[in-house]
Amino acid sequence: MTKKVNKIEIKLIKSPIGYNVKKKHTLEALGLTKMNAVVVKNADSAILGMIKKVFHLVEVKEI
Repeated sequence: MTKKVNKIEIKLIKSPIGYNVKKKHTLEALGLTKMNAVVVKNADSAILGMIKKVFHLVEVKEI
């Protein structure tokens, strides 16, 4: 039996300028370096935890 891996699409919608360095590093770790950049990631606990830290800067859609 194979387990289906959920994928999520993450888009940077707000600039991290003015926020602390940890939030900027979290966005870089997610692969979001420019405005309106979109990345597709597997929805595992590490990625979801990072999104929770920067939820006010990103838009998330489940694929």
